[in-house]
Amino acid sequence: MNPLTRSIALLSGLTLSTALLAADPIYYPAKNQSADQQAKDKGECGTWATQTTGIDPVAVAQTPVTVAGTPPPQTGPQGERIRGAARGAAAGAIVGEIGNNDADEGARYGAAAGAIAGGRQQRQKKAAAQQQAQVQQQQAAQDAEAVKQEKIATYNRAVAACMEGRGYSVK
Repeated sequence: MNPLTRSIALLSGLTLSTALLAADPIYYPAKNQSADQQAKDKGECGTWATQTTGIDPVAVAQTPVTVAGTPPPQTGPQGERIRGAARGAAAGAIVGEIGNNDADEGARYGAAAGAIAGGRQQRQKKAAAQQQAQVQQQQAAQDAEAVKQEKIATYNRAVAACMEGRGYSVK
C-alpha cells in the first residue's frame, strides 16, 4: 500500500468516525420513559432499522474504503525520444547544410538535441499520468466514503422514525 493510499484510508476512517458521532441523533424521553426503557427502545429500533433498511451500521463503519486501483501509467517508451531525434535530425541537417555545408554533422547534433527534448516530453507525460491516477484514486475514495455516510444516515433516519413512534422527541 503506497503512502497516498494509506493517507486516504486514514483520512476516510477519521472522517467516518467523526461523521458517525455527529450523525447520531439525540432522543429525549418525551413521555418520561426511564433510561432502561430508552435503552431497550433504542436497541429494538436499531434492530428494526437494520431489518427495514438492510444496513448494519457496524458493518458499514468497519468496511474499509477500497478503491479499485487505476492502471498504472504506461512506463515503456512512448516514442517521444525517437520522434524528437527524427525532428532534430531533420532540422539539424537543414541548419548544417545552410551553415557549413555539412548536413550529416548538423543531423547528428540535431538528433541528439531532439532525443533529449523527446525524453523530457516523455517524463512530463509520465508525471502527468501518475498525477491524474492519484487524483482519480482520491476521488474514488471520497465517493466511496460518501456512500458509506449516506448508508449510516439512512439507518439513523430509520431509528429516529421508530423512536418518534415510541414517544421520543428526536433532534
